[in-house]
Amino acid sequence: MKRTMFFLDQKDMPTKWYNILPDLPVALPEDLHPATGKPVTPDDLAPLFPMELIMQEFSPERYIEIPEEVQDILLTWRPTVLHRAYKLEKALDTPAKIFYKYEGTSPAGSHKLNTAVPQAYYNKKEGVKRISTETGAGQWGSALSIACSFFDIECKVYMVKVSFNGKPYRRIMMETYGATCVASPSMDTKAGREMLAKDPNCNGSLGLAISEAVEDAVSRDDTHYALGSVLNHVLLHQTIIGEETIQQMEMAGEYPDILVGCVGGGSNFAGLFIPWLRDKISGKKPNTRVICVEPTATPTLTKGPYAYDYGDVAGLTPLLKMYTLGHDFMPPPVHAGGLRYHGMAPIVSHLYNLGIIEAQAVPQLSTFEAGVLFARTEGILSAPESTHAIKVAIDEAVKCRESGESKNILICLSGHGHFDLSSYDAYLQGKLSDLEFPEDKMKEALDKLPKVG
Repeated sequence: MKRTMFFLDQKDMPTKWYNILPDLPVALPEDLHPATGKPVTPDDLAPLFPMELIMQEFSPERYIEIPEEVQDILLTWRPTVLHRAYKLEKALDTPAKIFYKYEGTSPAGSHKLNTAVPQAYYNKKEGVKRISTETGAGQWGSALSIACSFFDIECKVYMVKVSFNGKPYRRIMMETYGATCVASPSMDTKAGREMLAKDPNCNGSLGLAISEAVEDAVSRDDTHYALGSVLNHVLLHQTIIGEETIQQMEMAGEYPDILVGCVGGGSNFAGLFIPWLRDKISGKKPNTRVICVEPTATPTLTKGPYAYDYGDVAGLTPLLKMYTLGHDFMPPPVHAGGLRYHGMAPIVSHLYNLGIIEAQAVPQLSTFEAGVLFARTEGILSAPESTHAIKVAIDEAVKCRESGESKNILICLSGHGHFDLSSYDAYLQGKLSDLEFPEDKMKEALDKLPKVG
């Protein structure tokens, strides 16, 4: 009988996160203070984050212990399963071996809970009563709502309006866990009111929702801010995905030739691939390909410049060295596949700039086509974000069929699509179209980048 699933015992769940910062061949560029232009210090971030998370952001330590209380909660759904996609391989008639690490079995339905739990934990330890955040499609807002309920912390979520209106079940899920969820732009903040005055029909963006959540946090003494992607400590928490997968691929007796994941801010992808990069950077496995996949509607890595930019519309966040489409980027409302953030995680951006990882942009119709094929072969309805990774994995498997090579392809399947059925329905009804990022928008974004140095 073919083995299709690789389980780890709960006793084998990793108890440490892997920090890539000390192993980078070139140091990560420093974040800059938005007012002074000088490198950000821990004290600069103290109004937003608990000090233990801030220390993780800058940590020189290669491994950081996962607190026992966090481990106990992670064991609710971890370790997650590694699957061998035999039925998809058969449908593609490929000699490639396709594996996928499925993160959709968490209570939130995605990988986001891997960082939401420790973020809520460290805030609780510091006595924080309330956390504000933003969410796009709703996966992060759902995860933080759950984590805050575990630690009895009040949660306020600013949800990008186009998703707030189009995905009501995500809002209902957040509210069920006790969070307050409002559409962004909202009347609750100065940043939201200013945008609504300028454009009453604004559909919102992650950058704008971040502005609202940060403004909310700094205006109250009882509130901190939490971010679901991009920052170093967020990517750190996600490395539990890759650390588990290394053990599971050993159980399968295989080593990946190609790792594929979707990227918006970069957290699920980094969570899978960062632990594997130890072998690539050290020279043990120099030929391993690591491919991050983004939408052509938001081609941050493949078209954006590598520059310092704000993480939000209002310019409240530190300046991050990253690939960016400009901090005031507004994705088109008909873009159904997620991955809408204007920037990319500094660590992911840095690795791409160094040529250690690759990037591809794919149009949304092909991603939904891949998602439907995956559902009909493997039985899992994937989040539209995850279908971007599936699309490129299929492309690589087809190349193997054409060349006769047998390669091992490893996918990070970051979440399920049960709350994204309206997007699948739009695809099945022929109401979606492919979208390209306009060239004139790129020039406009470049003109508005903050001047640094």
